[in-house]
Amino acid sequence: MTRTANDYLLHSFALLRFIQKEAGDQLVKAILEDVQKGKARALLNVINLGEIIYTVQRRFGQQKKLDVMMNIGRLGIEVLPATNDLVFRAAELKARFAMSYANTFAVASAIEHRATVVTGDPEFRQVEHLVKIIWI
Repeated sequence: MTRTANDYLLHSFALLRFIQKEAGDQLVKAILEDVQKGKARALLNVINLGEIIYTVQRRFGQQKKLDVMMNIGRLGIEVLPATNDLVFRAAELKARFAMSYANTFAVASAIEHRATVVTGDPEFRQVEHLVKIIWI
């Protein structure tokens, strides 16, 4: 993986806004357009992908879930694995901050890849000193 000046860690909050065409979706769309042009990288931790999958299935059903899963790759989003090292970093973050465990994976991934987190989840306010955040 080659790092670019525009590496974005798309949190599940941001991608769900994009999928559901809710407020903030245009920012995510612009990032994904830059990804298609080779001007940026969009990253997504596999744990956060899991959040997207179960949320879409609950709200919209099995077919929409399958559509979303197929389109993640087509959009140029790189899915990051949950390696043992990442699990340990996420656990350390969970011990230090009142965040969901899934959110700590996004933070740990952003730190590891020096990526800017794209989210609107207020839990991330407490880690603004650790990662750059674009709020939607």
